[in-house]
Amino acid sequence: MFKFASWIAWLCRISLSVCLAIFLIGCASSASKTPQPSGGRGGRGQGQTVPVAVAKAEVRDLPIVLTGLGSIEAFNTVTIKSRIDGQLVQVAFKEGQQVRKGDLLAVIDPRPYEVQLSQMQANLFKDQAALKDANLNLQRFQSLFKEGVISKQQLDTQGSQTGQLEGAVRADQAQIDNVKLNLIYTRITAPVSGRIGLRLVDVGNIVHASDPTGLLVITQLQPIAALFTLPEDNLPNISRSMKKGALQVEAYSRDDQTRIASGKLTTIDNQIDPATGTGKLKAVFENLDSSLWPNQFVNVHLLLEVRKNNTVVPAAAIQRGPQGTYVFTVKPDNTAEMRPVSVSLTVGSFAAVDQGLAVGEQVVTDGQDKLQPGSHIELRGGGNGNSTPNQKINRKGGQTAGSVKE
Repeated sequence: MFKFASWIAWLCRISLSVCLAIFLIGCASSASKTPQPSGGRGGRGQGQTVPVAVAKAEVRDLPIVLTGLGSIEAFNTVTIKSRIDGQLVQVAFKEGQQVRKGDLLAVIDPRPYEVQLSQMQANLFKDQAALKDANLNLQRFQSLFKEGVISKQQLDTQGSQTGQLEGAVRADQAQIDNVKLNLIYTRITAPVSGRIGLRLVDVGNIVHASDPTGLLVITQLQPIAALFTLPEDNLPNISRSMKKGALQVEAYSRDDQTRIASGKLTTIDNQIDPATGTGKLKAVFENLDSSLWPNQFVNVHLLLEVRKNNTVVPAAAIQRGPQGTYVFTVKPDNTAEMRPVSVSLTVGSFAAVDQGLAVGEQVVTDGQDKLQPGSHIELRGGGNGNSTPNQKINRKGGQTAGSVKE
């Protein structure tokens, strides 16, 4: 009995020792995870160096670019039809060929109209002979009437016959002119310069003036037009800028990355679409390299104006908080300073600052999330803080931003 009690006591002492050891190990682990106070004067970020990217505030010209969606339309599209009936005997073009105004396209059999012309000329000759005889008789009747040989009625009747024959001669001449015009229509020429599409009728077929499809379609590609839309709020500014001179327009690809062509804004539509609240505008491109095609989708960039001498920083440097916009500037001792600024407009990756920043001051463009006022800064890559935005802005539209905020 005594040995059993000793064994129980010994077991309790071992259990107590194990529990005490586990407790001490847990306390040591918690102590190792407790944050140690930094040697700096402030909280997080002040006692350590934060790597950041910076750029200098510079003076630049900012283009105000408005972007809209549009499509390309041919400057002129003509469906070539025959103006007379007849057999198509010659096709003088190739599909896809570039033609100039006046070039021969097709020929319709002219022989039926040449026969008509000969017939009408014969009728004219016959009526001219009859008119000549009627004029001679009229002169004789006038002499006889003066001598009192014939009555006034006979003279008037002869005059009426002369007039009828004169009318017949004029009618014959009109018919001749009509047949000559039809002979001209047997040779179909290009009414405008442009590119020929696919042939719609083959040689040997009988064509009619009433045929709905026509022979071919000519599309004028040089110049070519673009129709695009912009919000109605922009139209007054565009109208004012157009009075100062032609506005530059650039057409970009579907992904808005590649510039295709440059042109000029020609007009604004005379009404606003009430369903979308947008106005339609038209621009014209020379398209000398045929880079634009009808019905092609494009992004249109309209250069409204260029604002001179703006204090510009990368838009990534602008931060927003409860008190408004601000930036982190770099002080001479390589510490961060939070500076409230006033942003007048943002164009793409650039922001124009009106107040709160001087030209030449360095602003943080990356790494702001780890900064606080007074944080120590280390320039990434060991730079000297002279990094500048690498995207150029110029009046020719090198800045291809899709949005403008004012």
